[in-house]
Amino acid sequence: MAITISGSDSIPGPPLSSRLTTQQVWGIALLAPYLLVFLAFVVYPVGYGLWLARNPASYVALYNDPIFTRAAVNTLIFLVVGINVKMLIALFLSGFFAQQRPWIKWLSVIFILPWAVPSIPTILSVRFMLNPEWGVVNQLIFKFTGDDGPNWLNDPAVALAMAIGVHIWKSLPFWTLILLTGRLAISHDLYEASEVDGANWWQKFRFITWPSMQTLYVTCTLLSMIWTLGDFNSVYLLTGGGPADLTHVLSTLGIRYLRLDQLSLAMASIVVAMPLVLPLVYFMMKRLSR
Repeated sequence: MAITISGSDSIPGPPLSSRLTTQQVWGIALLAPYLLVFLAFVVYPVGYGLWLARNPASYVALYNDPIFTRAAVNTLIFLVVGINVKMLIALFLSGFFAQQRPWIKWLSVIFILPWAVPSIPTILSVRFMLNPEWGVVNQLIFKFTGDDGPNWLNDPAVALAMAIGVHIWKSLPFWTLILLTGRLAISHDLYEASEVDGANWWQKFRFITWPSMQTLYVTCTLLSMIWTLGDFNSVYLLTGGGPADLTHVLSTLGIRYLRLDQLSLAMASIVVAMPLVLPLVYFMMKRLSR
């Protein structure tokens, strides 16, 4: 920029952009490692996966695979049944643990253990318990009948139900604690006023507890759907996708294709879940922004 005097002479003005300050330089230097980590461990893996799944023939082969159709149906069953049962149980258990009794605190410590302990030993222990020959379940139930008992994980419907049960058992303590904090945030004066008016427990829940926790419950349900859609451990560690690959869900189907050396199909099986994940993320973030 220049300043003109008398229409002819000009005096050079200050430059359009000044140098970065010391604070700005340090800010960029401290931010650069996080940016590199984000590029290396988020952008690159996702971009590479999308690049591997770019071939339309992979989706045609995936659609024609009957195992994929079964895995998609299993995923929907897993989501609808597992999430609704889990969140309803968590809602009512949060009311149970909100009681002011000394033994409730000790019981809550035991209750939270399945969520606190790593998935591999806990889920594998359940698998060993369901072993038809020497599992503790069959030993206790059929010990006096002389029968070996059923093979719990050999029937696809029973095996999928067991996987849903393990998922509920493993993640139930976490959601119970979240909803418990929501209950404790409700003013106790509201409950005292309702008792004066003669309200029973159902009326307290309907007109006080549920309106106060509705937003939290819906947000937790959306977040649980996103996490459950990516739940790999509950199915893979318990059933391994068996019997005959009939209990696979979308999160475990990719491992099947990797074992068959079909990398493009493995990536395509993950990409097809994005139309379900992205709307859930959008609605959850929209609710949180309110």
